Amino acid sequence: MLFKSALEALLLPPVSLLLIALVGLLIERRFRVIGRCLAFAGIVATLLLATPIVSSSLLLTLERDLPVTPPPGSPPQAIVILGGDLRRTGTAVMVLSPGPRSSERLRAGASLYRQTHLPILITGGLQRPGEPSIAEVMADSMEHDFQVPVEWRENSSRDTWENAELSAAILREHGIKSIYLVTHAWHMRRALVAFAHTGLIVTAAPTWFDRTTSPPGMEFVPNVGGWRDSFYAIHEWIGDAWYSLR
Repeated sequence: MLFKSALEALLLPPVSLLLIALVGLLIERRFRVIGRCLAFAGIVATLLLATPIVSSSLLLTLERDLPVTPPPGSPPQAIVILGGDLRRTGTAVMVLSPGPRSSERLRAGASLYRQTHLPILITGGLQRPGEPSIAEVMADSMEHDFQVPVEWRENSSRDTWENAELSAAILREHGIKSIYLVTHAWHMRRALVAFAHTGLIVTAAPTWFDRTTSPPGMEFVPNVGGWRDSFYAIHEWIGDAWYSLR
């Protein structure tokens, strides 16, 4: 999982675009036209992806037409919360807690539980050997911080595809055929593709839908948040395409 994360960071923008620009600068003396074109393209694309008007547009395209209304004949019987990230703190003793994405999903799941009182399954495997799984850390937080019980913990999955497969196996043992799925709206489309082949009926329950919030004029000014949103969006579109071919 660590190797996969490192590879994704190198191959996806903005790092990949900066590497392209660097290659262009390195070969510019020998291949002047090609080198300058690569450097120019890498720098311009990096700046464009950092602008809110571009990054928000990429992100919002992932959040359209999600199935947020339960089907009349198959109401959800459980809530599935997808694992996100972990935060590591402490010096002598390492303390694990849900990271920002995991916390947002837990908050949305807890709110949905208080509305429906459906049993909860949290799914997410190990990030590092010898540590608790993402599901374990998130489930502990759900029970202690939100006072919401967690019925099942799926501790072996390594990605969204396995989240779906292994969660479905647990739910089928308990006769559950229809679920609410909790994750970020920008991640939901790929998650739905992953769950589609399991036979479960899925109603999307995203943390929230993103909206363009930059002040007038600032949507054209590059910022760090733009790079983050562009990274998530491009990562999800590639993942969605890959899952659709499986």
